Amino acid sequence: MSSIFNGEDGKPRCGWCAGAPDFPEYHDKEWGFPVKDDRRLFEKICLESFQSGLSWRTILTKRESFRLAFDSFDFNKVAEYGEADVERLLQNALIVRHRGKIESVINNAKRAVEMVETEGSLAAFFWRHEPDESTLGEPQSVTYSQESIALSKELKKRGWKFVGPTTVFSFMQAMGLINDHVNGCASREIVAKAREKFVRPGGDVG
Repeated sequence: MSSIFNGEDGKPRCGWCAGAPDFPEYHDKEWGFPVKDDRRLFEKICLESFQSGLSWRTILTKRESFRLAFDSFDFNKVAEYGEADVERLLQNALIVRHRGKIESVINNAKRAVEMVETEGSLAAFFWRHEPDESTLGEPQSVTYSQESIALSKELKKRGWKFVGPTTVFSFMQAMGLINDHVNGCASREIVAKAREKFVRPGGDVG
């Protein structure tokens, strides 16, 4: 059963906000709000891959350092990284120094450039995989869905790495492809309204 956390301000939030002091602000201002900016989408899927086996608190604490290290996740720039950049990043104690994950970001940047060429934008591609919330059950009751499985398979088919179904589902939650704020959370209605107003990006290539 998903829990509610009442912070010092008395505001009811998703229970996971109790996990760290910086979680409430991230929860209130970012998590679940729909995003169609390609750079932000790329950043988030990269950070989700870095989180694999770790906690989100670890990644969120290091997020600004990740941004500095990876040119603000401008995938056009990251796609040009070479072995010297990998070695540079492996020496950066302010990020997660995992060779496989670092190399996957560079690989995925190249795949992102290709995706923009074929799909028009990352947003157009990702939002075509928006889940049907009626099939998901209670908020935060699952860690993957049929849509995240399908998206994971499609990304892997296109050469992306570190994009398993659970990683992809976390990405969907955070980027607003679903509203997974628990019932009773003050942000659930706010995000629902934001999703109602959100103009989904088209998938046509001009």
